[in-house]
Order: sequence, then C-alpha cells, then structure tokens
Amino acid sequence: MSVAGNLDTGVSGNKERSFISLLFTGRYLPPFLAVAGILLAWEGGVRIFGVPAYIAPAPSDVAATLSEESALLFRNFLPTLLESVLGFLIGNLIAISAAVMFVHHKSVEKAFYPLAVFINTIPILAIAPILVLLFGNGLLAKVVIAALICFFPTLVNMVRGLQSVSPQTLELARILSASKWEIFWKIRLQSSLPYLFSALKIASTTCVIGAIVGEWVGADVGLGALIIEATFNFRSALLYATVFVSSGLAVLLFTAVTLAERMVIRWKPEQAG
Repeated sequence: MSVAGNLDTGVSGNKERSFISLLFTGRYLPPFLAVAGILLAWEGGVRIFGVPAYIAPAPSDVAATLSEESALLFRNFLPTLLESVLGFLIGNLIAISAAVMFVHHKSVEKAFYPLAVFINTIPILAIAPILVLLFGNGLLAKVVIAALICFFPTLVNMVRGLQSVSPQTLELARILSASKWEIFWKIRLQSSLPYLFSALKIASTTCVIGAIVGEWVGADVGLGALIIEATFNFRSALLYATVFVSSGLAVLLFTAVTLAERMVIRWKPEQAG
C-alpha cells in the first residue's frame, strides 16, 4: 500500500509540475505577463496620481467589488445568460435554415439575401428601441435582439460553406445516383462545418452584446441594466466588475463553441504551435 501511495503521489506531483511548467512557459507566458503588466501599471497609475475611485478604480478595488457584490452580480448574470443563449440558438437556427434554402432555391436567395444585407447595415443600437416597442420590455425583446445580431454572420458563412463543394464532387455524387438529401447530408453539410463554426464563434460573443444592448434600452435586471445603474450612480468599481463579468460570459460561450467544434470536426488538422 505504501508503494502504491508513493507511486500515486509521484504521478500527481509530476502532473502538477507539468501543468505549472506549461502555464508559465511557451504560448501561455506572453499573455500572462502582458495581463500582469497592464494590471500593475493600472494599479500603480491610480495610486501614484491619486485618480478618484469614481473615475477609474484600481484593479484591487474591482476585485474587492467582485467579491463583495458577488450575489448582486450573479442575480444579474443569470438573465443575461438566458437571453444570450436563447438568442444564440434561435438566431443561428434561423440563419442555418435560411442558408440551406438559399443554396437549394436561387430565386429565394435573390429575393431575400439583399434584405438580410440591408437589415445588417442598421446599427443594433438604432434597431433595439424599435424591437423593444414591438415586443415589450420582457425577455422576448432581448432574445430577438441577440438573435438578430447573430443571424447575418452565420447566414453568410453557412451559404459560403454549403457552396464550397467542388463541381467535380457534385458531379460524381450524381453519377453515383445520390439523392439531394444524401448530397446535402454527406457532402454539403460536411464541407460547411468549418465555416459554420467560425461563424458560431463570432455569434457566441456578439449574442452577449445583443442581450446587453437590449437591457440598456429597457430592463430592470441583467448585466446591461446593472451597467446603466452603476454608471448613473458613479459606482465605478461595480461598473468595471460588471463589464468584467460580461466579458467572462462571452469567453464562456466562446469556449463552449470551441469545445463543440473539436468534438464535431474530428478530421480538421491541428495547427502547428
């Protein structure tokens, strides 16, 4: 038993040392040093020049607020998370369905693609009040705004991915008497997945922006509403902490999409470095 315990301890110790060596060497070291340098410069600049806390709080003050106001931040985090995820799912499902229709029906693409481009040119801050007037101040308006901001990048990338199949491949499939469904499922969809996940990574961060913008226009709960409240009450430390949590939410969703991509696209070659 003692030998086994020593072996387990040795293995766990080796794993810890390898993790630490990986964290502080190679590609993780430069960003770690950059972030640490920025935080130290920020802390030093605030302390040395005596910048008022309501203008620019020190990182230590923001960290303290994250701890002290964790319950408040979490209460407002959950609605924004729900709005972002629902908007992400709905917006991307509609975009994928529209892309499939565009590829198989050129007349539909000619009719509605310019309309999608026109809607995308409207700034989200301009269209958000209209959507709030149409759908009210509840959950639906925020979800629609988040879905709308996700829609166009996914539509463009999915159309491009579905059309990226070479004519020779399509001709071979027809010679082998493959049906349209088989061509779509086994050829077009497979070739479109890298394009799709590239768009989903963008949408995973922009859906958070859409949800927060919706909360700015009309909401009394959520990270966007908390940002407005902290701004007007000159609670700068809470404002910075809320922005940090919002960024963390976007990173969380981006990481989830990245993990899904690794599980789905197993044939994608790993990039060196």
